[in-house]
Amino acid sequence: MEFEAPLITIGEPGSFAWKVFHERHPAMLEQVCSATPYGAEVRDELAELLSETTTGVVAPLDDQAPDHGRWAAWTADWVGRPWRETPFLWAESYFFRRLLAAVGYFEPGPWCGVDPFAPMKLAELRSAATAETLKAFDALPGLTGDERDAAVVQAAVWGNQADLAFQLSTGVSGAAGLVAGGSQEFWSLFDTAGPVHLVADNAAGELAADLALIDHLLTTGRADRVVLHVKPTPYYVSDATPADVLGVLRHLVELPGEVGAIGQRIWEGLRHGRIELRAHPFFCAPVDYRAMPDDLRNELASAAVTILKGDLNYRRLVGDRYWPATTPFAEAVSHFPSPVAALRVLKSEVVVGLDEATIADLGEGPWRTSGSHALIQTTRP
Repeated sequence: MEFEAPLITIGEPGSFAWKVFHERHPAMLEQVCSATPYGAEVRDELAELLSETTTGVVAPLDDQAPDHGRWAAWTADWVGRPWRETPFLWAESYFFRRLLAAVGYFEPGPWCGVDPFAPMKLAELRSAATAETLKAFDALPGLTGDERDAAVVQAAVWGNQADLAFQLSTGVSGAAGLVAGGSQEFWSLFDTAGPVHLVADNAAGELAADLALIDHLLTTGRADRVVLHVKPTPYYVSDATPADVLGVLRHLVELPGEVGAIGQRIWEGLRHGRIELRAHPFFCAPVDYRAMPDDLRNELASAAVTILKGDLNYRRLVGDRYWPATTPFAEAVSHFPSPVAALRVLKSEVVVGLDEATIADLGEGPWRTSGSHALIQTTRP
């Protein structure tokens, strides 16, 4: 784009990004330490990380994990500078990479490879709200083709929010919360069957809904193959990893009804190659998709459609900047190598592709960050 809006940074007191570091991160670290019996040394390192990221300067990585070289390149421009000056997207990503190092995720020892967020993901997967949502999938076979198309897309957009069960069981579209797009716009991309790539966001109930969308793409012939991309390491608390895919899938196949059947079809799809699982290192990078490496860019260029799920993928897709909300979506994503569909609940400040009337109706409230609105936006190169 010719116009580059200012980057969103974490230094403005009271801003959404500032609150993430000064309010959300302290609460999250308390949760991490409560969920796993880390010793005093780990807890002290986490406390030091919190202090550094709220009042100090950016320190370099001091571990020798396999991804150290990549992160050294990604952080070179910011080491030694005050955290308050750093871009929000970069800062959040580096915070979580440093958190993994602090808990011993990469080093030989008792916590090597132990996901510090696994207890939270498991609790969400086993929660009453997720159980209600998964049970609601039993209604899908009774819906018309158009209703089922709409229901699985809404499920993928809204994840495991409580009202999703109502939407699935009634066929109600959930369009009231959408600020852009809809199911018909999404399905209009799938005019011929081909390989579809889905870049996942969260684990637990949202990942279950993503698997239901993958199943629907294959059973309706909209895709002849689906590639599911997840994070290679734990990230942003709830983001899906390969272990989370297996955990959710094992949970689904043990359930009765339609959701169990979906789980079994996904299981067989993985066994027979109709579904492939990927975990490219770039999905944990602290930069946006304009900087993706050639191997990933070439793979996504072969997709008939790439589906990008969630708020973080949206920020990386359009650029985590203070864009005018009327900036055309097609213009913001013109760099992307394939037709794209963004399915996102709004949980951060960046948004593009809205019309003036919608913006006027939304007003000045916290609609960008409250999680009460969503969008479906699509474009072809």
